[in-house]
Amino acid sequence: MITERTGLPLSVGISGANLHDSQALEPLVRGIPPIRSRRGPRRRRPAKLHADKGYDYDHLRRWLRKRGIRHRIARKGIESSTRLGRHRWTIERTMSWLGGCRRLHRRYERKAEHFLAFTAIACSLICYRRLAK
Repeated sequence: MITERTGLPLSVGISGANLHDSQALEPLVRGIPPIRSRRGPRRRRPAKLHADKGYDYDHLRRWLRKRGIRHRIARKGIESSTRLGRHRWTIERTMSWLGGCRRLHRRYERKAEHFLAFTAIACSLICYRRLAK
């Protein structure tokens, strides 16, 4: 899941349990829809991406740099994850909002398409509740 700064989900995907997080980053970033801004053309990519140590790979850093996305990825063995804590809590909070949905708390659906559809519905409800305030 990729969220914006306040915790609104931008891109959601599901994968198998044996897939590493770093392999899911590229499809999630590609799945971010164009965002309308008040002035100028639609934004097609985020300006900056924060990620934890699970995404610390050179090929991901090069891919993000090539797309013009500044990245802040904690380096393994060098930096502690506590510096990303102020950015990481927004993802954790959004995941807890998704956990509040009964159908998503425990996976009842056998088909991945059905689970992804319920996840999309839950994300749209999260966006509606946040934007209606």
